[in-house]
Amino acid sequence: MNHKASLCISLSLGLLMTSCEDHRIPAVETIKVETYATGLVGPIGLETEANGRVWVAEAGSGKNDGKVSVITPDDKVHPVITGFDSEMMSGELDGLNHLLFADGVLYILGSHSRLYKVNVSSFNPGDAPLLAQSLAVEDKAQFIIGHKFAEDTGETHLYNMTLGPNGDLYFTDAAANAIIRRTKVGMWSVFASIPGIKNPTPVGPPVVESVPTGIVFDGQKFLVSTLLGFPFPANAAPIYQLDQAGNVSEYQRGFTTLVDINSGFNPGFLVVQHGVFGPQGFAPHTGQIRRVTATGSSVAVDGLNLPTDLKQSDAHTYYLSSLGDGSVLKVTY
Repeated sequence: MNHKASLCISLSLGLLMTSCEDHRIPAVETIKVETYATGLVGPIGLETEANGRVWVAEAGSGKNDGKVSVITPDDKVHPVITGFDSEMMSGELDGLNHLLFADGVLYILGSHSRLYKVNVSSFNPGDAPLLAQSLAVEDKAQFIIGHKFAEDTGETHLYNMTLGPNGDLYFTDAAANAIIRRTKVGMWSVFASIPGIKNPTPVGPPVVESVPTGIVFDGQKFLVSTLLGFPFPANAAPIYQLDQAGNVSEYQRGFTTLVDINSGFNPGFLVVQHGVFGPQGFAPHTGQIRRVTATGSSVAVDGLNLPTDLKQSDAHTYYLSSLGDGSVLKVTY
């Protein structure tokens, strides 16, 4: 995947995709979607805490104004860390990606495959924000590009992450099309390469790249959501499953523009569709949350405006970032 294509994951996700419909799972819940916080600049990744706070990675506007903010239960947004890289590259914005709490540390994925680490347990709303330059950082771009699997693209874009066995972190790389592992003691390695699919159209190369976006560990296996590269065939993106040895197989196919996947929904998973691409780019309010099981999928929430991330707060509450609206939504059922 070339550099320009990889950057589309950050904000515009400018891939020519259309929506998919699969087998239906009957809906039995009443789902409520309401605006929780507004005025955010490029909201991408979310993380939640047991105390009700919601953390959001704002990629910014391209003027090195990326930041991490926290939304308190009174719906107010407080900047916590400012000064992250946010720049326009090939006409697209490259900035912060996703967040994860693990072992009392907030992990932050920044541009150029940088992993930031900070303890924010002592932060109180109203405190002066920290500066990104003061954080501990692990810059892994050269490490990843140096591996043979990255020869086709010569690029890396760590996009999302999850906590796996033994407290290790696992990352999706949306430029190198791989899963990267970081052990709890800070050792990095390549865990798996994500295969493309046979091109179902007469246009373009024989194999279409499967770009990994979301990743989740369900206690036994990893599930990885994808979106497809050129020529962007519709209704064809797979969800892959990986065992704990890194062996990759297909879990289910038939999706479009998937940017996140969540466990915690019984039965199955919840995935996020970014939107439907049309003559003027991604059409507003064509994003979805979809239910997925081993036998099919169905629409849980429709009409979302370019969603990017979904995080569970409790058994019946999720938070969703809306890039199109610059907001965070609260989803309850």
